[in-house]
Amino acid sequence: MLLAGTVVADSETVIPDGAVVVEGETIVAVGDEAILRDRYPDHERRAFDLVAPGLVGGHVHSVQSLGRGIADDDALLDWLFDAVLPMEAAMDAEATRAAAELGYLECLESGTTTVVDHLSVNHADEAFEAAIETGIRARLGKVLMDKASPDGLIEETDAALAETEALIREYHGAADGRVRYAVTPRFAVTCTEACLRGCRELADRYDGVTIHTHASENEDEIEAVEADTGRRNILWLDEVGLTGPDVTLAHCVHTDERERELLAETDTVVTHCPSSNMKLASGIAPVHDYLDRGITVALGNDGPPCNNTLDPFTEMRQASLLGKVDARDPTRLPAATVLEMATEGGARAAGFDRLGALREGHRADVIGLTTDITRATPLHDPLSHLVYAAHGDDVTFAMVDGEVRYADGEHVGIDAAAVRERATRHAERVVEAAGIETAEP
Repeated sequence: MLLAGTVVADSETVIPDGAVVVEGETIVAVGDEAILRDRYPDHERRAFDLVAPGLVGGHVHSVQSLGRGIADDDALLDWLFDAVLPMEAAMDAEATRAAAELGYLECLESGTTTVVDHLSVNHADEAFEAAIETGIRARLGKVLMDKASPDGLIEETDAALAETEALIREYHGAADGRVRYAVTPRFAVTCTEACLRGCRELADRYDGVTIHTHASENEDEIEAVEADTGRRNILWLDEVGLTGPDVTLAHCVHTDERERELLAETDTVVTHCPSSNMKLASGIAPVHDYLDRGITVALGNDGPPCNNTLDPFTEMRQASLLGKVDARDPTRLPAATVLEMATEGGARAAGFDRLGALREGHRADVIGLTTDITRATPLHDPLSHLVYAAHGDDVTFAMVDGEVRYADGEHVGIDAAAVRERATRHAERVVEAAGIETAEP
């Protein structure tokens, strides 16, 4: 297949009248369309206004999709323990499947082709099956919680680790390697030392398995960890083995000098979630400082109850603007830097090589966008447009591993209307069972 248009190949390369040629799962050529059409005359041609790498959601919660709007305007720990965790505890297998499907379809139709997904304690297998079925590229894992957690989610440590290992054996490398496992403790507040150390042992036992958790999102969280362990959050995670190049830490809003040095020294990946951090008033992550230290930073939406969208273009815009305000410097976090965070930085968080750019030999994860809209007129700079003006609903095409998963408003092989209907039905039931009050429609 030959995908033609203005090609934004990476954060530094724009090719007007360009094309990307895909054969099987791989990009075999990127360059001038006229030259590539002569070289590949028999390839199906599809034309778009913009062609770009599939974006990477470096931290999402697909199974929280049923909770969009249930806990607006609450503080983080109240939001978590009074609404989100009770909702997760009330979700059965069918609700979990519907929520994951809904989340993945939203991602694909918004231009996110890869997710690093933090699931829940129960029914994680349903999300793995949803990832396989929808065709999204995913790094995901069952959540572990073995202390200070509500009924329905708290587990015995050994049982939680044993279920994690069983899921690794069943799903790590599924769908020809498109679906991979991340050991996923929720965060230090709800995990014992034995659990956290067990997570590291599991990741080390299986080749290519990574670790994904929350860290230092909120000052109350940090105080709770320090009261319990005598150490600040990142220092504690490092002590129990949860730093390193195979670890993605979501948020990292509140870190001190030693913690930032440690993140850089261990090559730990940080995922920045600006919309969530603003909505929950968690604070502003020191992203410019992380980048200056050489720390890889990805971008994530977090979950629908605290965003309330999985649109990655919104997240790019928010990240850049928030970074400028934080530094009081309009030159900080420019469009090119933010696009790199959402693509190649996200690829690091997801643990996939040859991902995040349109280059020969890379995996064929490609999106196409329309600019035939007032908001894109005039279009002086395609890269600037992607970060500052584009929306997820500008995406008209999404390809993952060379397979078309979304085109012209339709999901390939998935009845999206049926997914939305099931998700709505399960959401009503789950929210009521969790005792969460919602506004009348």
